[in-house]
Amino acid sequence: MKAKDIRELAPAEIETRLRETREALVQLRMRKHTGQIEKPHQLRELRKDIARMETIINEKQSAAA
Repeated sequence: MKAKDIRELAPAEIETRLRETREALVQLRMRKHTGQIEKPHQLRELRKDIARMETIINEKQSAAA
């Protein structure tokens, strides 16, 4: 997900997507440990998406303050 797309979302929607992305990351990690992962690059992409969402949430909170 691009940063531009994330910035257009409401803070509650970003929180929801962040929770879903974290759950997907946990599932991928479990599949990695069992050797069932087909696309290991998805782990990195999900971690970066989580970082983007957290950064944008922090930016919005500090702009509101």
